[in-house]
This record gives sequence, structure tokens and C-alpha cells, in this order.
Amino acid sequence: MTVFTVQNSLSRCRWAEANAVIRDYHDTEWGHPVYESRQLWETLVLESFQCGLSWNVVLQKRDFLRRAFYGFDPHKVATMTPEDEARLVMDKNLIRSKQKIAAVIINARAWVTMHQQGEDFSDFVWSIASQSETYQTDTCLQQTPRSRFLTTALKKRGFVFIGPVMIYAWMQAIGMVNGHESCCFLRLS
Repeated sequence: MTVFTVQNSLSRCRWAEANAVIRDYHDTEWGHPVYESRQLWETLVLESFQCGLSWNVVLQKRDFLRRAFYGFDPHKVATMTPEDEARLVMDKNLIRSKQKIAAVIINARAWVTMHQQGEDFSDFVWSIASQSETYQTDTCLQQTPRSRFLTTALKKRGFVFIGPVMIYAWMQAIGMVNGHESCCFLRLS
């Protein structure tokens, strides 16, 4: 992962000014292209936990989520049992959504199945992204035909708790779509 050092005086997307944690996430991660399969899966996990919550909550819990899900290693997460799932739902350090926790385990199994069948997650995702529409406007899109297509393709591979709105947000987070506002210093980079 590329790490960028920036000054606080730079102009950013409005949402990135909430606090230092959000600002750092925006400046060093959000919108920077991610090509490593495991890291792509980690960001998908974080997006699924974000549904219905603020990014601040997810980022504050990220280290706890990382520990709970074995460093976001899908091979290890895929082996988790119903007992593990029940334990995580009771862990007050986590986002205790039974549905989201179960989805992480199911999605890890789908990721591993793709891997076992010789399908690299990154190659799969980016092959679809290479066909993606390019939107560089301040219009707040919630989904696109390509996010709907990617959602359907992931669901066919066994992924759950995903939809075109979440997938579009994920596409922005991992740099498939430039979602930075026109005023943001990262828009042009």
C-alpha cells in the first residue's frame, strides 16, 4: 500500500474533515488503487460493516475487527465456526451485527473458493473495473450499471450482504472510481 504524507491545510473532500482519523483515512487510503487480493477483501469487509453506520465508527473499530478476523486473512476466516460467530457477536469491542459477522465468514468462503478454482480476486474485480464508467463529477452517485454488474457477479460467486450502492462505495474506496470532490487535492492526483 502506498502511504502519502500530506499537510492539514490542503483542500479535501468535505466528508474527510470530520476528524483526524477520517482525514488520515481519506489522505492515505480512500481512493488509492488497491490491487492485492487480500487487501481488496479487507476493504470489502470494512464496507460491509459500514452499511448503516458512519465511517468514523468503522475506523475506530478497525483494529478490533482486524484481530477478530485474523488480520483479515480470508483463508483463516473461512474456517470460523458458528461458535466463533456467536463469540464475535458478544464482543463489545466489535460492531456486533450478527448478519454482518456471518456475511464476513460467508464471503471469506466465497473468496477462498474463487482462489481454489484458480480465480484471483483482484484480477476478477479489476477486469470488471476496467470496463467501468468514469464519473468525475461532484454528483453524488449511489450506484452505476457497473456496480450493479459487479454485485451480480460477486453474488454468483457466493458473496452475500452486498448491493450495488455498497459496491459502488467500495469501488470508490479502492480507487476504481475517482470519487474525490473537485475541490480535493487528490482529485487530480
